[in-house]
Amino acid sequence: MSGKTSALPETKPGEHPFAPYVRILGRGKRGSRSLNREEARHAMGMILAGDVEDVQLGAFLMLMRVKEESAEELAGFVDAVRDQAQAPADLAIDVDWSSYAGKRRHAPWFFFSLLLLADAGLRVFIHGAEGHTPERIYLTSVMDAFGLPVAQDWEMAAKQLDTSNLAYMHLRDIAPRLAQMIELRPILGLRSPVHSLSRLINPLSAPVVLQGIFHPPYAGLHQGAGELLQYERVAVIRGEGGEIERNPDNAMKVFRSRRDTAGFVTEEESWSALFPQRHVKPEQIDTKDMLAVWHGERADEYGEAAVISTAAFALHEAGRAASQEDALKMAATLWQQRDRTRFGSAAPVTRPSA
Repeated sequence: MSGKTSALPETKPGEHPFAPYVRILGRGKRGSRSLNREEARHAMGMILAGDVEDVQLGAFLMLMRVKEESAEELAGFVDAVRDQAQAPADLAIDVDWSSYAGKRRHAPWFFFSLLLLADAGLRVFIHGAEGHTPERIYLTSVMDAFGLPVAQDWEMAAKQLDTSNLAYMHLRDIAPRLAQMIELRPILGLRSPVHSLSRLINPLSAPVVLQGIFHPPYAGLHQGAGELLQYERVAVIRGEGGEIERNPDNAMKVFRSRRDTAGFVTEEESWSALFPQRHVKPEQIDTKDMLAVWHGERADEYGEAAVISTAAFALHEAGRAASQEDALKMAATLWQQRDRTRFGSAAPVTRPSA
């Protein structure tokens, strides 16, 4: 939360307490402005508490969408979410992993990357939401197919982390109102700041925050918000489908903000493409095909490279490997040494590939 408190906007006689925030954003090209961090925290606090009218919420989100959110606004929004999330302060994790986009072109290979990171001893906390964009496969569906339960509360998440180094909590169990706002996308027809905000909440204050985005211009916004929030390390990639998953057919650029001895450093790092030509996307996404790859019964050059290179990216950002080459070697070894008998079967989850 911001340590500096500024004066909040005043309401006019007879108007709703939230009206000033709609007015600030809606005064037009010359009169409107961005909210400062304290205003953003207060506005989002009112939204999360249910103290705004539906029409005000819709107007606020779409005005923010047209203006485009600032790093300071996002930081203030995150302050408000973290204020009400009531996450345990003593639950230590290594990596915060957000999963909100879902997959539609390729299978969610990053699911296997998460298993490799857990096998490497990294405690990874995942938060996400599903269903807000049709015809996508979300991480919770894959977890269910492979028999991995979703944590319903912080106590269950703590037990899962202690048992397997991995836990997923749905956004509705962290910030219910925020989850409801994400589900407004098909109603409003546009994404809103909630989609960026959710990726940044880092409820357990992990030292490493990984993020996948679809639109590269948002990378700097996430870097800036992470710095304002004093997160030790934020690493953002243009992930396949918007998830934290590397497309090995493409070069990958990492947009990073990290704490240094002299303050915060903002930097970029490039990873070379792993193949000279792009792979043809599959006709459908099927968890049974993923299971066959895990068992070693089926080869998938693209999928295995996605698993390994995504895990390598995370290992590198978490400080487990000093170089890209070392990270790729470590991830490849983890993949080769995986317990191929871990999953006896997988319930079918099938989607046509977009």
